[in-house]
Amino acid sequence: MSDAPSRGPDESPRGRVALALAAVTVLNLPLGTVYAFSVFLRPMEATLGVTRAELSFVFGLAIACFTLGMNLGPLLPRLAAVPALLAGSTAMAALGMALAATAPGLAQLALGYGLLFGLGGGIGYVVLVQGMNLVLTGRRGLANGYLVSLYPAGAMIGAPLFGWALAAWGLRPTLWTLAGVLAAAGALATLLAALAGMRLVAASGPAAAPVARPGIFPRLFLIFFLAAAAGLTVLGQAAGMVEAYGGSKALALGATTAVTGFIAAARLGGGWLADRFGPARVMATAHALALAGDALLLAVPGPHTAVATLGMIGLGYGLVSGSTAASIGVYWGAEHYGRIAARLYVAWCAAAITLPVVAGRLFDLTGGYAGAVLLAGIGNLLGVAVAASLPRRAAAA
Repeated sequence: MSDAPSRGPDESPRGRVALALAAVTVLNLPLGTVYAFSVFLRPMEATLGVTRAELSFVFGLAIACFTLGMNLGPLLPRLAAVPALLAGSTAMAALGMALAATAPGLAQLALGYGLLFGLGGGIGYVVLVQGMNLVLTGRRGLANGYLVSLYPAGAMIGAPLFGWALAAWGLRPTLWTLAGVLAAAGALATLLAALAGMRLVAASGPAAAPVARPGIFPRLFLIFFLAAAAGLTVLGQAAGMVEAYGGSKALALGATTAVTGFIAAARLGGGWLADRFGPARVMATAHALALAGDALLLAVPGPHTAVATLGMIGLGYGLVSGSTAASIGVYWGAEHYGRIAARLYVAWCAAAITLPVVAGRLFDLTGGYAGAVLLAGIGNLLGVAVAASLPRRAAAA
C-alpha cells in the first residue's frame, strides 16, 4: 500500500469535522442575512413603491420557500452527490438575489428574494445540516447550536454592512453585492464539503425509518412555532418597530444588529444548555423570558424599552431554536437529523407567514406594533405551558 498522501476527501475524523464546520459556516453566514431584512424595509418601500404588508409577504415567502427547500433536500441524494446539490442550490439563491436587485416591483422581488433565494437557501442548508451531523463524532448539541446560530450571526454582520452600503450606494448595488457574495460562498462551501467527504446517507446504507416518539414531535412543533412567530416578527421588522416607538434611525439599526447577535448567542447556548438541563426546562424558561419582554413594552412603551423587549424576545427565540436543534439528535439520531429538522421547520415557515404578516398589516392600519406585541405575549404564555409538559428525556420507543 502506498504511503503517499491522498488527494481525496480528508479521512481523519477531526479533519472531516473541521472541513464540514467550515463549509457550514461559509454558506450559512450570507444566507442568514435574510434575518436582516428589516434594514431593507424603507429603501424598498421608497424604491419599489410597495407597502409594509407587501414586504412582510416577501419575507414570509422567503421563509416558506426555505422550508420547502429543506423538505426537498432529503429527497435528492439519489439524484446527485453533496457537492453537486450545493453548487446547484447556491447558484439558485444567488440568481434570486440578482433578480431582486433588478426588480421593478413586487412580483419580481417576490420571485427573486422570496422564491429562488428562499428555495436555494433551504436546499443548501439541509444538505449541509445532514452532511455535518453524519460527520460529527460528539458534542452534537453544541455543534447543532452553533449551526443554527450562524443565521442570526450572518444578520448581525450583515445589518451594519447593509446600512452602510445602502447609504453609500443605494438599494440595487447593495443587493447585487449580496448576490456576488452568495455565489462566492456557494463555490467555497461546495469545495469544502467535497474535501470533507460529506454524504447524505450513512456509510452503512440507508437509515431505517425514524423511531416513533409519541407526543414529542407535535409539542416540539408548537413550541418552536410560538417562539418563531415572535422571533421572526422581531427579525423581519426590528428596525421598523424601534422607529415606530420613537427611536432614531441609528438606534433602530443598532437594535437590529444587537438582536441578531443575541439570537446567535442564544442559539449556541440553547444547544449547550439542552445537553445539560434538558430541552423542556430550556424552552419553558425561554418563552417566559420573551413573555416578560412583551409585558414590559406593553406597560412602558418607548424606544429604549422597545430595544430591550426586542432583545428579550430574540433571546427567547434563540434559546428555543438551539434547544430544538439539540433535541432532534437526542430523540431521533443523527441519521434522521435532516429529515426531522425539515419537518420541524414547517413550524418556522408557518410562523413566518402568520404573526410577521399580521404585524405588518396592523402597522399599516394603526401605525404601531402594540397589537402584535400583545399577540406575541399570548403565544409566549402558551409556549411556557406546552414546554413545561415536554418530557425531560426521550420517550420510550
